[in-house]
Amino acid sequence: MTSLTAIVIGGLLMSAIAMVGSVTLLLREETLERIVGPLVAFAAGSLLGGAFFHMLPAVAEQGLSSATAAIGVMAGFSLFLALEQFMHWHHCHRARADCKEPLTYLILLGDGLHNFLGGLGVAGVMLLDIRLGVAAWLAAAAHEIPQELGDFGVLIHGGWKRRPALLFNLLSGLAFLVGGLVAYAASARIDVTMLVPFAAGNFIYIGASDLVPEVNRHHDALVNFVHFASFVAGVVLLWSIRVALGAEA
Repeated sequence: MTSLTAIVIGGLLMSAIAMVGSVTLLLREETLERIVGPLVAFAAGSLLGGAFFHMLPAVAEQGLSSATAAIGVMAGFSLFLALEQFMHWHHCHRARADCKEPLTYLILLGDGLHNFLGGLGVAGVMLLDIRLGVAAWLAAAAHEIPQELGDFGVLIHGGWKRRPALLFNLLSGLAFLVGGLVAYAASARIDVTMLVPFAAGNFIYIGASDLVPEVNRHHDALVNFVHFASFVAGVVLLWSIRVALGAEA
């Protein structure tokens, strides 16, 4: 399989994941609340496992200096921090103007940009090593499932009809494919090696800053245990993939 084929297939599959949000219409609210927490914890473990067990070791194998790799990681981390700050500021600014349903449009805009950057980073990894790219894609997909469940629920709650919500979620998901194709086109002109630590920085920010706090707010010991076990499962899965790919432990 060529890198371009892997990028296109990965982008289309990631777009299809956007349709998982429709499941929220079939589930009772109590059921959804029970499964989203463990899914978010699992996604956090997968993202961090992907960054630390796959991407950062690949950076070392590519011969990048530690200083250069650190710059790439911090660039990816900082860009997502700036994006999230803008989203929060824009939401508050629009809300003060009493605009109708500002959060729903902001979620679509932010999710589309997030998918574009994610596709850029994962494709950059695939261009170096398809097997490594598959591991990065799996970690990103684990994050997308709980995110799409939440996003779709917000759109419906904000007054969107089911079909338009699914359509725009799908279009937002296609931004992942666009980002991948941009990375592929740029690879002929620039060295895409720096996209690997950049993607690692994205994964670390999302996992540690966005997802871990979401599952770290409960006072119930059983809920905390389930979330921690789900987090560990995500980490172990990505470590297992590393071992299965033949990487040295």
